[in-house]
Amino acid sequence: MPKLTVRQQQVFNLIRHAIKQSGFPPTRAEIAAQLGFSSANAAEEHLRALARKGVIELTAGASRGIKLKTAATQARSRQPTLPDASFMQLSLPLIGRVAAGSPILATEHIIQHYQCDPSLFASRPDYLLHVRGLSMRDAGILDGDLLAVRRQPEAQDGQLIIARLDHEVTVKRFKRHGKKVELIAENPDYPNLVIEPEQVDFALEGIVVGLIRPSAF
Repeated sequence: MPKLTVRQQQVFNLIRHAIKQSGFPPTRAEIAAQLGFSSANAAEEHLRALARKGVIELTAGASRGIKLKTAATQARSRQPTLPDASFMQLSLPLIGRVAAGSPILATEHIIQHYQCDPSLFASRPDYLLHVRGLSMRDAGILDGDLLAVRRQPEAQDGQLIIARLDHEVTVKRFKRHGKKVELIAENPDYPNLVIEPEQVDFALEGIVVGLIRPSAF
């Protein structure tokens, strides 16, 4: 890993902790508030320095568009999405359109398998899901990305989740309000969804533990 200044190391550690705890990176304003910077612009300067040193990747126009690079990707000075053969240790199914009422990992939903380096993910995923649309743009999740998802029936507030709503599967940020569930978009052009258990068939399919960007491969 390149040598970082004390402040750069603090910013890097904060990003790594936020991703581990919630599944998504902090905003510039959150970095500034937690580290005592005078403004979000000061946080931005440190982020750009970290990007120049090759330890993070920034997505333009996304408030949470920060992604850590692994040691292997730093050595290649770019963000790989589908690693070289020497790193192929996980075989993950890519899920396509999901039929209503059927399990998300049903054989008929699997388009293909990708071989992936497990160090790319916060924890071991079970499958990949293709992103459609820009509702999570400010979390650094863009149309065409592949999300790595770990199956589990529960989530903590603030985690990025995969949810099934009636016949649709969507990615949103999770927040519980008593018996209600709020699914939060990370793009002001898209509304948040408040789910009443009796109003809609809702199921939590898993939490997001990583992202692969095929266009960068």
